[in-house]
Amino acid sequence: MSPHRSTVLTQLWRQLPFFVWLIALWMLLWGQFTPLAFVTGLAVAVFVTRVFRLPPVELSGRVNLWYGLVFLLTFFGAVVRGSLLVAWQVVDPRRYPGTAIIAVPLRTDDDLIMTHVGVTASLIPGSLVVEADRDRRILYLHVIGVDSEADVVKQRTAIQGWEARIVRAVGSRAQLEKIRAAGVTSPQQGGTPV
Repeated sequence: MSPHRSTVLTQLWRQLPFFVWLIALWMLLWGQFTPLAFVTGLAVAVFVTRVFRLPPVELSGRVNLWYGLVFLLTFFGAVVRGSLLVAWQVVDPRRYPGTAIIAVPLRTDDDLIMTHVGVTASLIPGSLVVEADRDRRILYLHVIGVDSEADVVKQRTAIQGWEARIVRAVGSRAQLEKIRAAGVTSPQQGGTPV
């Protein structure tokens, strides 16, 4: 096999997860999981990746299925909990829920992890990313239900806990070591280091 062909195959292998994601996204958008939806999704994925050429995203090459499952279950639990809390804050006539813009410094220096953390934080009701400082690795979030400095610290710790979960699921070994060295804690883990 020629070196050029080997390089092309390596690039295709690295882009395979994104290619599969584009096909799955297409099928989800149409709400059909049929062979026709798969084939049209494949055609759209080829078109998108050929016409809108972006630099290849370097994945860590490490996926931990157990921590991925833990992340998903914790995430769905947080979405349900957040929905109930926001609904209660809206209908509770006794008080107006406090709001704040908080800065959350991330521990890892990776655009993909930062994106995952931002999307996760925004999908949980009660918080929304309003700005991301890529150079300093800080996410700025608008959160509701904040009445004290302790609530701000709790929110910041929760977001850093999501970063730790994501790194444990799909981060590189170096990122995992950074998280462990930083001693990131998460309220869902009883305040113990990650």
